[in-house]
Amino acid sequence: MSVQVENLEKNMAKLTVTVSADKFEKAMQEAYKKQRSRIHIPGFRKGKVPRAMIEKAYGPEVFYDDAANIVINEEYPQAMDESGLEIVSRPDIEVTQIEKGKEFIFVAEVAVRPEVELGEYKGVTVTKSEVAVTDEEVDAEIKNTRNMQARTIDVTDRAVQDGDTVIIDFEGFVDGEAFDGGKGENHSLEIGSHSFIDNFEEQLIGKNAGDETEVHVTFPEQYHAKELAGKPAVFQVKIHAIKAKEVPELNDEFVSDISEFETVDEYKEDVKKKLLKRKEDTAKGAKEDEAIQKIIAASNMDIPEPMIDMQCESMIQEFEGRISQQGLSLEQYLQFSGSNIERMKEQVRPEAIQRIQTSLVLENIAKAEHVEVTQEEMDAQIEKMASMYGMPGEKMKEFLSDEDKENIERNLSIEKAVEIIMANAVEVEKQEEESSEEAAE
Repeated sequence: MSVQVENLEKNMAKLTVTVSADKFEKAMQEAYKKQRSRIHIPGFRKGKVPRAMIEKAYGPEVFYDDAANIVINEEYPQAMDESGLEIVSRPDIEVTQIEKGKEFIFVAEVAVRPEVELGEYKGVTVTKSEVAVTDEEVDAEIKNTRNMQARTIDVTDRAVQDGDTVIIDFEGFVDGEAFDGGKGENHSLEIGSHSFIDNFEEQLIGKNAGDETEVHVTFPEQYHAKELAGKPAVFQVKIHAIKAKEVPELNDEFVSDISEFETVDEYKEDVKKKLLKRKEDTAKGAKEDEAIQKIIAASNMDIPEPMIDMQCESMIQEFEGRISQQGLSLEQYLQFSGSNIERMKEQVRPEAIQRIQTSLVLENIAKAEHVEVTQEEMDAQIEKMASMYGMPGEKMKEFLSDEDKENIERNLSIEKAVEIIMANAVEVEKQEEESSEEAAE
């Protein structure tokens, strides 16, 4: 295999990969073995047709697609390594030569990690902040805890109310016809969560367990499924059960059950301390974000589009993982929210760009400051991770791939870069900060 690298504009590159005729022939043979059980030629038992007979009947092109996939999957990772490039996107691959008995050639267009021209990162001004906790905030936090400790009870003596959770079967119809993605069974729906389109949830208020009812809604004009956009729909809904929360009272017994404290006053004091710590951490994070954003604004980098696209897809996958824990698929979410993948990509794009900029700036600061991560620091971080999963650190190390360890090292070096920024940051009052910004303009 040989690899030719051509640098393109905007941090893109083209890899031209040439694979020997012998390797392509091996891939053709693998493709034949994969397909022969599906090809029938009169006079031969299924799966026993010689390759030469298949190629005579259908041409060798019958194996090209599978053979190309085999070669690309095997050779592209090696081509990446040989290119010497820091590739930050999936490849856009085009086969430029494929013919039995000849070299196999494909071209991969990729995004490469952009160079960063760092702005000044020492002496950045950040807004000074004071934190305090009010009694009202303590009460609200305790209320949240009580709600989390609430028992879920089956409701049998009243109708559905706002805030209840109902277990329902549903099927949607437009113009009398059922549509894809509009059906669900034993679905858990919180009334008031607005996770279903239009006023679907509100129409269940006042209904009872066992009721079968029709819910009338209208799909948004900008709905992702064109055939449904703007159309009225009828959902046949059966309510299997109504569930509500029973919130415990705040008293010494409740406090002793959920904490190491015996009285409400002791518990409130602890909650206040934890809230203060949380606010201090939030304020610290806000200062770090402020400093990093100013460094980004003073730096120059040209981020390739495929790198942004891949970050957007990664963020959507993160979101999909979160909603799956609530029993909702991405397809269902898109159906009921009236959105689509392209719209989601546009929505997350600004944050995706910010994530990339932040990562690139911090990595370059770590490099400029010759940041090193010691083995002791790596071990401590792995131990911390292991404790979260309730396993020994040595056992955790066995599960970690080389890539996992590289990511841990990278994250630790980024943390050190942030520490360097903040150790050299200058805190100023808000009014002074605004005056500085106006003067700069």
